[in-house]
Amino acid sequence: MFRLSKITITQFKNYDFDSFSFTERIIGICGLNGRGKTNLLDAIYYLCFTKSYFTKTDGFNIRFNADGFRLEGTAPAQPILAPTGKDENTRRNSEDVQTVLNQDKIICIFRGVGKKELLLNDVPYTKFSEHIGKFPCVMIAPDDIEMIIGGSEERRRFMDTIISQINAAYLQQLIIYNKVLMQRNSLLKKFAEQGKTDWTLLEVLDDQLVQPGNYIFAKRKEFSLQLIPLVQQFYNKIANNKEVVSLQYESQLNDTEFFSVLNQYRQKDFILQRSNGGIHKDDIGIQLNGQVFKTTASQGQRKSLLFALKLAEFELLKINKGFTPLLLLDDVFEKLDEGRMQNLLNWVCNENNGQVFITDTHKKRLELAFGGLQSKYQIIEL
Repeated sequence: MFRLSKITITQFKNYDFDSFSFTERIIGICGLNGRGKTNLLDAIYYLCFTKSYFTKTDGFNIRFNADGFRLEGTAPAQPILAPTGKDENTRRNSEDVQTVLNQDKIICIFRGVGKKELLLNDVPYTKFSEHIGKFPCVMIAPDDIEMIIGGSEERRRFMDTIISQINAAYLQQLIIYNKVLMQRNSLLKKFAEQGKTDWTLLEVLDDQLVQPGNYIFAKRKEFSLQLIPLVQQFYNKIANNKEVVSLQYESQLNDTEFFSVLNQYRQKDFILQRSNGGIHKDDIGIQLNGQVFKTTASQGQRKSLLFALKLAEFELLKINKGFTPLLLLDDVFEKLDEGRMQNLLNWVCNENNGQVFITDTHKKRLELAFGGLQSKYQIIEL
């Protein structure tokens, strides 16, 4: 499994310089609002994804009046045990030595100007995309409810985040697709400004869009076959009832070839000056008892589905990566009733061996929740 043993934070968000050691698998982080609980989780997420969970602009992550930030994390490798014939002390010493010798060090530096630096074991990456998937991580935050009630972009990002950690080729194809899509949209705007079209150039971009688009479509369709039954399973486990939740992968390519889709929307593209056909319009359709989920579900049902989607993400990463990812839970006690919360904690803490970070404003509530678990835990007060 992937576990983080230490993180050092310098000039990141509200942190000046702080270092945290994580000694247990289950870690509670408590403190009043504004003390940096969420920012600590975001720093961990940043080391896994080379970006913040909450903002696309690195400059917003710099501490006020600072000129950059630095993050460093240490993740010990799995210990290699001594031969079974040795006594317990020898085995324990061997394990300690191997753990020290086999560890990964992740460093990310953003200086405020110039390019960002990312190093693994002091070796810099040439492409940040090469880092994605090495240290898988799942985060659940209050604003994630937008994935349930918001537009399709959030649900596409959900799919892309998981598949990119599993399949490096998918991430590269996604990067190519988005780059060509931007070029195509720019060309459509140019057509409107100049009052004339260049069909040859548009067809060249269409050709460049179709290949990565077909690849992404195929992988998303394959992924949805794994995702949907897991979401249904976790929803029933968290909600503890027999409500019927159904999901389906929705894409214009389900019934029509990509080239035909582009031709079908060409006139609309000219009018609106943007591309209206393609896998960038994909969605996950969700229904509850045959009705559209986001318009009929209660707050509790929406929260249950959110956690079901995220736990399905966790499980898929574990299955496909061959080891357990980190799980970061931000302010979840405020979002679920006691029964749903206990069902969630039982699964993430008792039925899994992955490292879990949970934030809350109340230390006693964390201790009470953790007290019924079958594992040791650590509480960090900020």
